[in-house]
Amino acid sequence: MLALRQVRPEDLQALYAISLATGHEGGDASHLHGDGRLIGHIYSAPYASLDPALVLVAVDAAGACGFAAGALDTAAWEDRLEREWWPALRRRYADPGLVPMPSWTADQRRAFMIHHPARTPPAVADGYPAHLHLNLLPRAQGRGLGPRLLAGWLDLAAPRGTAALHVAVNRANARAVGFWERQGFAVLEGPPAGRTLWMGRG
Repeated sequence: MLALRQVRPEDLQALYAISLATGHEGGDASHLHGDGRLIGHIYSAPYASLDPALVLVAVDAAGACGFAAGALDTAAWEDRLEREWWPALRRRYADPGLVPMPSWTADQRRAFMIHHPARTPPAVADGYPAHLHLNLLPRAQGRGLGPRLLAGWLDLAAPRGTAALHVAVNRANARAVGFWERQGFAVLEGPPAGRTLWMGRG
C-alpha cells in the first residue's frame, strides 16, 4: 500500500538516499560519488530542512520511496539558500575552482554547484515562479505514483497561492521528460540550451 504524507524529520536520511538513487539521468548515482550526500544537499535536504510544509513523501511497506519538494517563489528561495543553506556546506566542502573542468569528479562537480549555484534563468522564474523536484525509487515507478505526488504537492501548496510551475529536467532522461509532458508541462523557449531542459505549466 502506497501512502502520501508530509515529510517528517526522521525522513531526512531517506531523502538523501532517494536523491542518490535517482541522481544519474534518473538512475543510481552511487557509483559516481564518494560522498553520497552531495546530491541530497542540493535537491532535497534544503527543502525538508527549511520549508518542510512543501515536501511530500511517498511511503510503502519498505519505507520512504519517493518525494516531491519545491518552492513557490524560486528567486526568493535561491536568495534564502544563499543566506541559510550554502554557507555551512561551503565550510564543509572545498571549492574546486571558478571554472568547471572536464577532469573533475562527480563530487567536485556537485561541490562547484554548492559554491557557485546557478540561478534559474529569469525567462523561467519570471513566468513560472514555482518549482518542483519529484523523485521515485525504482520500486515505486510505473505504479501511477508520480501523478499522485504532483497532485498532492499542489494540494499542499494551494493554501499559500500556487503559482505557475516549472521543472528542470536532465534532457538525457527521456523517461522524465515524457512524464512531465504527460502532466501538461511544455518545453520553455528562451532559456540557454544545455544539459537542463526547462519545462513549465501555467
